[in-house]
Amino acid sequence: MSKTVKLNQMENKITAEELKLVQENQGKMNQALSQVGVLEAQKYGLMGYNQELNKEVEDNKKVLEEKYGAISINLQDGSFEEIKKEEEVEVAEVIEE
Repeated sequence: MSKTVKLNQMENKITAEELKLVQENQGKMNQALSQVGVLEAQKYGLMGYNQELNKEVEDNKKVLEEKYGAISINLQDGSFEEIKKEEEVEVAEVIEE
């Protein structure tokens, strides 16, 4: 005799052990998805905060540039060097005949 049980001979129900395992796995998946949602919300908030910081940095750069001109600041000690723009050099056109 075969150990295979025909479905119509069984009750249409999984075992209590199987049900417990399925429920535990579903609970873990739900918890993981919930945590992903929380992390996404935190990410969104931090991205907005980062945008605010970038605006603040740019505003501060403008203030410093108005006071000191175009400079490069050493973040370790606060010293700075002037940023020198390369002088535009007119290029003469050479015509060969």
